[in-house]
Amino acid sequence: MSGGTERDSLLLVSVRTFLVSASFAGSVLVLQAAAPPVVNEALTGRQVFPATNWWNTEITSAPVDTRSAALIDFISGRTATNRTPIRRLHPDFGPPPYGFPYIVVAGDQARVPVTFTDYGDESDSGAAGLPGYPLPLEAGTQANYIEGGVAGGGSTGDRHLLVIDRDRWLLYETFATLWNGGAARWEAGSGAVFDLSRNDRRPEGWTSADAAGLAIFPGLIRYDEALGTAEITHAFRVTTRGSNGYVWPASHAAGTNASAPPMGARLRLKASKDISGFAPEVQRIFRAMKRYGLIVADNGSDMYISGTMDARWNNSVLNPAFNALTADDFEVVQLGWKPTAPISAPTNLRIVR
Repeated sequence: MSGGTERDSLLLVSVRTFLVSASFAGSVLVLQAAAPPVVNEALTGRQVFPATNWWNTEITSAPVDTRSAALIDFISGRTATNRTPIRRLHPDFGPPPYGFPYIVVAGDQARVPVTFTDYGDESDSGAAGLPGYPLPLEAGTQANYIEGGVAGGGSTGDRHLLVIDRDRWLLYETFATLWNGGAARWEAGSGAVFDLSRNDRRPEGWTSADAAGLAIFPGLIRYDEALGTAEITHAFRVTTRGSNGYVWPASHAAGTNASAPPMGARLRLKASKDISGFAPEVQRIFRAMKRYGLIVADNGSDMYISGTMDARWNNSVLNPAFNALTADDFEVVQLGWKPTAPISAPTNLRIVR
């Protein structure tokens, strides 16, 4: 799989219902209708990856890694001569411009080429038999479609763009996303496509739109889940300031600090931690941290937990609640741990159809 080529271009137009895609090779203009995209569409009742996927694996019975205490010390910033630092959790999401927006499009959304500038040999040019990415016009012209909140991505930050084809149940993710108006094309540092109905893992050694080679969307704390009535049944994405190689389920390394956790490491909120005093939506989030944990997916600030960019989040609730937990409330699950027996279906969930 390879990235798009410079001979392809995207021409942004002001009419919502049409996308004009020009192919210089064939000199053919194609008009394609597309239903409007929806930012942060609730996906109630949709299974994001199979229940057996690593994001959805319950880890309450997983063994603690022998280096758990040392890894927590690193995350906390402790050294042999300074044992006092602690690291508090932080919700790396909230109202714009904080967090990851995600866009849900229909199957008729026009697909356009993306030129990959950093990891072209590890990026997907599209889904199998379906070249291009379904990037809506609005992402290039309106704010809050791309991480960071800048129309077209801007020039700083990670600028992740997450798009879900609801009809084909495909997830498209790009990193360092930019609409290059001068060259009339979409560019990204890297990109990956995931079939949300399968457990396909990236090729060994490959990145994705995330440093660990994992999908980003399934590890986000979403408003509709936190404020819903059912339990959250997946792990969350977390960053640490350094990393050391990778372990399953990750496929890509982004650091060699021997004291740091590897990409793919799982942290689990200790079962003994009392969370009964928090707001109901926060308890729901913290229970998921006990049952499914956190997966180290990128280098960044220690114990920053990823979630959606959504105007409905209340930071006056989130910030003090997350700040009440520290890295010491967590333990590191055995690195690379996989369940040895089939996972039984949860019995405490309400299925909404």
